[in-house]
Amino acid sequence: MTRTLSRLSLLLALSAASTLAGTAAAETLTVGLDADPPRLDPALSTAFVDRQVMNQIFDKLVDVNEQLKVVPMVAKSWKVSGGGLIYTFTLNTGIKFADGTPLDAAAVKYSIERNMTLEGSARKGELASVKEVTAPDAATVVITLKVPYGPLLAVLTDRSGMIVSPTAAKKAGADFANGPVGSGPFSFVSRKRQDNITLKANATYWRGKPKLDGIVYRPFPDGDVRVANLLSGAVQVITPVDPKDIATIQKNAKLDVNTFQGIGFQGVWMNVTRPPFNNKLVRQAFAATLDRDAINKVVFLNTVKPAAGPFPPGTPAYSAAIKVQVADVANAKKKLAQAGKPSVPFTLLTSPGAVNAQLAQLYQAMASQAGFNVKIETVEFGTLLDRADKKNYDAVILGWSGRPDPDGNIYEFFHTGGSNNQAGYAVPAIDSLLEKARAQSAMSARVATYNVALGRILDDSPYAFTYFSSNTIGAVKTLSGLKLVPDGILRFYTADLN
Repeated sequence: MTRTLSRLSLLLALSAASTLAGTAAAETLTVGLDADPPRLDPALSTAFVDRQVMNQIFDKLVDVNEQLKVVPMVAKSWKVSGGGLIYTFTLNTGIKFADGTPLDAAAVKYSIERNMTLEGSARKGELASVKEVTAPDAATVVITLKVPYGPLLAVLTDRSGMIVSPTAAKKAGADFANGPVGSGPFSFVSRKRQDNITLKANATYWRGKPKLDGIVYRPFPDGDVRVANLLSGAVQVITPVDPKDIATIQKNAKLDVNTFQGIGFQGVWMNVTRPPFNNKLVRQAFAATLDRDAINKVVFLNTVKPAAGPFPPGTPAYSAAIKVQVADVANAKKKLAQAGKPSVPFTLLTSPGAVNAQLAQLYQAMASQAGFNVKIETVEFGTLLDRADKKNYDAVILGWSGRPDPDGNIYEFFHTGGSNNQAGYAVPAIDSLLEKARAQSAMSARVATYNVALGRILDDSPYAFTYFSSNTIGAVKTLSGLKLVPDGILRFYTADLN
């Protein structure tokens, strides 16, 4: 039954994609993603896949380059004064949103304040250090902080720095995500849930019209369907590529695979607000069952690195002092015995896809050796995020794409009330350490603070870190000009189909 349904979904996806590609302009690029982006609103978005689309629609105050250095975007320059409390940005002028309204300092002020105040905004934690935003003239924005906040520029290279049309946002209200309006190289045209998101080139883009006429994003949670669409020509780019499919793509003379180091982490959240994982011993036991080396070899064919914490090797806060946890089933059994729970049933939540299914089954098998009875539940990715946000789960497979500054890989995850604190973890001592690190300017001092915090976090085990993934992109060889940035976001402004 499963195989029949899989083949049927594959045929339907190929048919739909071919039809869509056939009606699109010759220079329209079709991109296969691993999920349907849940929220195309910079304030509300919490999913990596959202950012793939939003980075085409919205300009940001600043951006990052291939070396993860902060570079100008809407802000052509900036200076820091007042002991690190005042950031003054000078903007490029003459920029317009897709609705024809001007992108000026007032629009930047509105967008940042919207991120800080909108109900349900996932940006509030990132911008908690901001005291006020002012626009003394049309080309100047001043951000004043309550306390020094070293990650600010890095934060503004992502959703907190995306600039929305105030006119469109005010008019749409809660419906803005269904018709997002920015000033980016591509403009939103339409979307059909679980089918496609269509963008067109912004002909009056302030940095020059893109070479592509448009982009169509299509969700293919099943990796087999994703790669089949690439092999058939129905799409020109897919991301990510399942490890087992890399060799297949490489053998095709018309295709390329690009693999480059990411800056995020992957693992399993445990809900500390309800049984069975409100018991620290049970959380420690589950974390101890996971064999990170086996995960790398069995699921990823040695293409990932076992994770010790939230900071991958090569990133600023990586520390060799934080060691990868070694699987220890005997210790896991001991922990469960100490908890008075030699057998623990729980449901492991995951989203569709061959890799996720394989991971869930491997976690299930590993945990069963210690006495866990794991039921796997698969739900659509948007539903998974919603349930994780509402703490409506036992354990959930969910990772993070990573941020250029280490604060973005730890603060919102383990600070009380953090927008990505899916476990409901709340420890005042950890809050204080993470706040301290935000105010420190020297990275060496921040690393020392993070290491203290991680010692407690890893012992408390609200999250089981399992691996650091790479970014993998399959694409036609005729695609050129695509910049590969370690954050994994594909920026298509300079791309072309030759």
